[in-house]
Amino acid sequence: MIDRNIHAVTGAYGYSGKHIASHLLEKGKEVVTLTNSPHRPHPFGDRVKARPLAFTDLKALTESLMDVDTLYNTYWVRFNHTSFRHSEAVKNTQALFTAAKIAGVRRIVHVSITNPDENSPLEYFSGKGILEKSLRESGLSYAILRPAVIFGDEDILINNIAWALRKFPVFGVFGDGAYRLRPIHVDDLADLAVNAGGQDENLVIQAVGPEAFSYRDLVKQIGKAIHCERSIINIPPWLGYLAGRIIGLFVNDVFITREEIRGLMNGLLDVEDPPAGSTRISDWCRSNSSRLGHHYASELARRVDRTTAYH
Repeated sequence: MIDRNIHAVTGAYGYSGKHIASHLLEKGKEVVTLTNSPHRPHPFGDRVKARPLAFTDLKALTESLMDVDTLYNTYWVRFNHTSFRHSEAVKNTQALFTAAKIAGVRRIVHVSITNPDENSPLEYFSGKGILEKSLRESGLSYAILRPAVIFGDEDILINNIAWALRKFPVFGVFGDGAYRLRPIHVDDLADLAVNAGGQDENLVIQAVGPEAFSYRDLVKQIGKAIHCERSIINIPPWLGYLAGRIIGLFVNDVFITREEIRGLMNGLLDVEDPPAGSTRISDWCRSNSSRLGHHYASELARRVDRTTAYH
């Protein structure tokens, strides 16, 4: 009989996975990570061993999970690119669910998104909807976490808003900027994940923080916190996308996508549920103002360079 006392985290050398792994270690759990970046620097020493995240090899993927009790899945892609696509991420994650079932994993804690919809015209949200359905139909015990925006050390969105405020004399918001977001701190998300992993009942948790801001007001809050209060102007979505494309060329990254703009403006990063996290982004921005936005955080760089720590 296999002794199942291992907790596996996808991407524990990265961002949200790193925080989930840290919370598990604090609770005395034995942790491994399934990763394609086994040589990325991390703070765990030999406490978190790496196993291959072999999406195209079901046997190897299953072997990576054979002694695992709970799998925490943070794997996803933010946008379509020549090297990765949402459709591929859906297929890969479904393979991960299949391997987990074959391996006898007791429970999966899966990070999704607010307002997933398998019929959405936006691939990010439709892909997340498809995966939630796949997990529900797998027969595995599950907890689904639905964050909107995750903030904290090493985040991308909030940092890059601050970076743009430091770099440019004005900041453009798409349309009227009145659409809302419910950001959650990465440690609050990790705490939710670990607590959900210890349960047996199937759960869907709206993983949102205690503050809801319009996009315009969020930018104002960040600017005030870092002492870079700029004029915020309304711009058509197409112009915002074009400006993002130009910025992306200079920083060699995808700064913003059309789908992200549409998701924001359609209110898909907001829900009416009570907060599941307690950390206020306004307080966090003030506490981290001295370092927030001093460098640009590149999504592509993290994908391409598998040997450099996130910063």
